[in-house]
Amino acid sequence: MTTQQTAPPKAGAAATAPAGRVNRRVRRLTGLDLVVVSLMVAIPTLAVLVLVWFPAVASVLLSFTNWDGVGSIGDIDWIGGTNYVNVATNYPPFWPALQHNIIWFAVLFLFATPVGMFFAVLLDKEIRFTRFYQTAIYLPVVLSLALTGFVWQLLYSRDQGLINGLLGTQIDWYGDPNYNLWAAIVATCWKHIGYIMLLYLAGLKAVDASLREAASIDGANERQTFFRIVFPVMRPINVIVLVITVIESLRAFDLVWVINKGRNGLELIAALVTANVVGEASRIGFGSAMATIMLAISSVFVAIYVTIVTREERQS
Repeated sequence: MTTQQTAPPKAGAAATAPAGRVNRRVRRLTGLDLVVVSLMVAIPTLAVLVLVWFPAVASVLLSFTNWDGVGSIGDIDWIGGTNYVNVATNYPPFWPALQHNIIWFAVLFLFATPVGMFFAVLLDKEIRFTRFYQTAIYLPVVLSLALTGFVWQLLYSRDQGLINGLLGTQIDWYGDPNYNLWAAIVATCWKHIGYIMLLYLAGLKAVDASLREAASIDGANERQTFFRIVFPVMRPINVIVLVITVIESLRAFDLVWVINKGRNGLELIAALVTANVVGEASRIGFGSAMATIMLAISSVFVAIYVTIVTREERQS
């Protein structure tokens, strides 16, 4: 009986790896890689600390002082909450400024936001010349508020403005305290509508098409489909729009400062902060107290937004 012998494997032949096992080679970071990664983390972190956190914390701390910017840090006199008491009781422009900020927010939220949403719904239907309309509506967003004020000056000018020319009036829309606040808000809405339109248009593009198809099968018309299905689905966008509108109404500064430095009927909190911090009075502690009030109001809405987003991420 003969025995069949198996030939030995050839030298240099690669061994076959077991099925399902993948050989992976882990590449270790070199010294240069560590340096690059460290810089990519350190530089943005340092920028955030220097440009965001340090000024915010410094403003809060300075709000408890009466420092006028003269002298060293050791010369700062800590006075506790006196600045906040003076802001609320001994500074007449504050409450009108707060009222104007509330009016600013109300008009942006109740007028500019629905108009921006309406434009987004129309553009989402892919009507003819959609790209042109989208660009035209969004174009004011890229302009600064100061430049927006100059553009609207062509309409608001008392002698050569388009509005007075059409109405046959001689109203100084930027100078008259009975009209300048509303004139500035209208100019801001022109800019704000494009931003809201873009946000809602992005949200509409992300809505599952099957939801609309199911609503159509159930007999719902376009209005019912939007308000009962599409709009609730865009809840994160709605919260973002609310937070952005609050922040925009609080930090409204450029336009009113260009018009009349936030005086004569255009008092806003941001303008008062600037007038006290960098104005002739140079009351840095007093101005920082109003800035801290703005920060506290904004933080409430930011916290609401973060809470809602975190809760939805956990549920998903």
